[in-house]
Amino acid sequence: MGILDRVSTLLRANINDLIDRAEDPEKVVKQLVADMNSQLVQVKTQVAASIADEKQLYQRYQDNQAKANDWQQRAELAVEKGQDDLAREALMRRNSFQQTADGFKAQYDEQAKQVETLKDALRQLEAKIQDAQTKQDLLIARSRRAKAETQIRTTLSGMDQSSALGSFQRIEEKVSQQEARAAALGELDQDTMEHRFQLMQQESDLDKQLAELKVKKGLSAPEAEKALGSGSTDAAP
Repeated sequence: MGILDRVSTLLRANINDLIDRAEDPEKVVKQLVADMNSQLVQVKTQVAASIADEKQLYQRYQDNQAKANDWQQRAELAVEKGQDDLAREALMRRNSFQQTADGFKAQYDEQAKQVETLKDALRQLEAKIQDAQTKQDLLIARSRRAKAETQIRTTLSGMDQSSALGSFQRIEEKVSQQEARAAALGELDQDTMEHRFQLMQQESDLDKQLAELKVKKGLSAPEAEKALGSGSTDAAP
């Protein structure tokens, strides 16, 4: 397959269609861009060589055409001078150079067409590569997202739903137990504090009752008054 045929195949390629049908789209698009870049290098090399050949053919055509024109003028001069033999020889050489010039002209025209074809293929290939590279990141992102979604769905479909629910229930029960234990400890702390205040109040009441009794019996009045507080100072000694 010639280079133009290979380039034509690449240019006809539908990138999105290739991606959609590929088992590994990321690999396909990277390989496609790599192939295009490889062909681009070859096309540029071929275009450069073809242009060089075109220039060379045109130069040879001009050289031979110039010589043919020169011998034509010599033949005309010989005729003017009445030297027919010399004119005949000049015409023979003119014809030889003209034939060669015509051959190079035909080759040059064909080469010029080939160069234009290659240049057009080069422009199209460069545009195709630019389009592929622009789409490459997006297509790869789509591919990876599709893979991730497939993996998630596969994982979810393979899960035992009842087992998963049971696990969540057991976790919830453990959390509830921990919360209940914490609440119980809080209540115990509260009960202990309440009990201490109750004992302190009882002791205070007993002290007060004892002081009142001492006041009543006339014992140790100053201490009794101190125990009773300022509210007991009016009691009789």
